Amino acid sequence: MRPVRDVHTRTVQAPAATVGALLDRLAGDDDPLFPVPVWPAMRFDRPLGVGATGGHGFVRYRVTAYEPGRRVRFDFPEGGHHAVEVTPLDAGSCRVTHVLEGRLRGAKRVAWSLAVYWMHATVVEEILDNVERAATGTVRAPVRRSRWVRLLHRLLWERPVAVPVPPAARLARTAFARTDFQDAWQLPLPPGMPGDPAAWKGVLRGAFPEKGRTTTEDGGELLLGQDARHLDFRASLLVESPAVGADGRTVGHGGRVTLSTVVRTHHTGGRLYFAVVRRVHPVLARAMLRRTHRRLALAAPSAGEREPAARSPRAGYRHRTRP
Repeated sequence: MRPVRDVHTRTVQAPAATVGALLDRLAGDDDPLFPVPVWPAMRFDRPLGVGATGGHGFVRYRVTAYEPGRRVRFDFPEGGHHAVEVTPLDAGSCRVTHVLEGRLRGAKRVAWSLAVYWMHATVVEEILDNVERAATGTVRAPVRRSRWVRLLHRLLWERPVAVPVPPAARLARTAFARTDFQDAWQLPLPPGMPGDPAAWKGVLRGAFPEKGRTTTEDGGELLLGQDARHLDFRASLLVESPAVGADGRTVGHGGRVTLSTVVRTHHTGGRLYFAVVRRVHPVLARAMLRRTHRRLALAAPSAGEREPAARSPRAGYRHRTRP
C-alpha cells in the first residue's frame, strides 16, 4: 500500500534564528505557534526534547529528534512520523517545512481520506500562519477553513464532563441553606480564552427571564438566579485560570470553566415539576456550555496573534500534498 505523505512549506521573511526561537517554544505554556484555542493544544509530559511523550487532541506521538532552533520530529506509536524544519534561505528569510509520512490501512485509511487529512492540513497551515505572524507581524494569505472542516470541527468539539460543584464556586455552594438538586459540568480553558466570567454570560442566554432575575459576581464566579413559588434556581459560571493577561485572556494551561446548578424546591408541586425538568436539564446545560465555549474559542486571537512581532515584511507560501 502506497504510504501517506503530506508536505506543507512556507517562506517567511524573517531570519531563521528568529523563526527557530519560536519553534523551540512549541508545546510550552507560551507556545506562539500551535493554533490554540481553536484546536487542542500540543502538550507533552516534559519540556520539548527527545523522549517527550504527548500529542494534541486524540493524536499521540513522541519526540524522537530535536535540534534546537532548526528541527523537531515526532513519531506515532503505530508507525510513521511528522516533522517541522526551519531552513535558512538568506540573512533575512527562511523556509519552514512540515512533513507527515505514514502507512494507513483499512478504517484508518478511510478516516484519513474523509476527515483527518482535511483537519490536519488546516491545522498545519494555521501553524504556518502563526509562524509568519509571530515572526513578521503579518500574514500574506491566511488559510480559510472549508465548510467541511468547520462541520468536522463542530462535531468533534470537546464535550463537558460531569464534576462535583467546585469548592471555589462559593456563591453556588452557599446560595441555599438546603439544596434539593445540584450538578456541575466542566470544560478546559485553553490559553487565549476569556478569563472574565462576564464574557461567559452567553452560556445562560435565555435560561432566565429578565423579570425577577438576580445576578451576583464574586471574583471568578458569576451567579444568576430566579425565585418562583414552586422552586428557586441558581446557575453559577466559575472561570478558573492559571493567570489572566492584561487583555483579560487566559495564559498558560490548566484553567477550566464550570457551569453549576443548584435548586431548592418549596412543595410537592415544585418537586414534581423539577422531576420532569431534571430529565432534560443536563442535556441543555451541556449544550449551552459547549456552544459558548466553542464560540468564544473561535472568536479568540490565535497563538501568533498573541505574540508581539517586531517586523512586518511580506511573506509567501506554497503547499503540495500527495495522498
